[in-house]
Amino acid sequence: MKTTILHIEDDQEIGAWVSSFLIESGYEVIWITSGEKAIEYMEKVDLVILDIMLPGLDGYTVGQRLKQRYPNIPIMMLSARTSMEDKLQGLSFADDYMTKPYHPDELIARIQVLVRRFGVVESAVLEIKHLRIDQKINRIVNTITKEDIVLTGKQFHIFMYLLDHLNQILTKKQIYEAVWKDAYIDGDKTLMVHIRHLREKIEIDTSRPEIIETIRGIGYRMKS
Repeated sequence: MKTTILHIEDDQEIGAWVSSFLIESGYEVIWITSGEKAIEYMEKVDLVILDIMLPGLDGYTVGQRLKQRYPNIPIMMLSARTSMEDKLQGLSFADDYMTKPYHPDELIARIQVLVRRFGVVESAVLEIKHLRIDQKINRIVNTITKEDIVLTGKQFHIFMYLLDHLNQILTKKQIYEAVWKDAYIDGDKTLMVHIRHLREKIEIDTSRPEIIETIRGIGYRMKS
């Protein structure tokens, strides 16, 4: 099962954009535009993303009621309010507080932190394009050929690091230092070589990679 997020946002443009991005990132999303009936969805969700400026009940009131009744479901506040007073009021019950505008990759990263902190159970099996990844037994299968994909140690660590940051743009420095546990030297081709060999094993067409995308001048991103 995928992690299910209750997204409470009354602005149609923002709500549609955030919900779409969350779905593309592999989450199930229930989007509602007010907090009055939020309690009805809490048995179905794993995490709540909550705006403060809502019609009727404001986000503070909604969040306090949800947290009181469901203390084990993490709540993230999203708000254009940046004052310390607003943040402290939100964090008196919420588990995280993000101010608008924000980068969508940061939102996903913070969701992942809350999921880990609260022990939300995510499916151990992921499907990305033609790959089926069983994280419990570290098995990667090509669903077209039905064959196991065998990676070297470094290829596997690169693959899993990108998977842990799915749909996030990662710099070469981030990936190198996470995998090699050593300082990255600008211009070093080691990571590029390993990515090329990794693509030869997981991509259908290495000249048009669909899973590991090169972000020119920055690094790489694994796309779901």
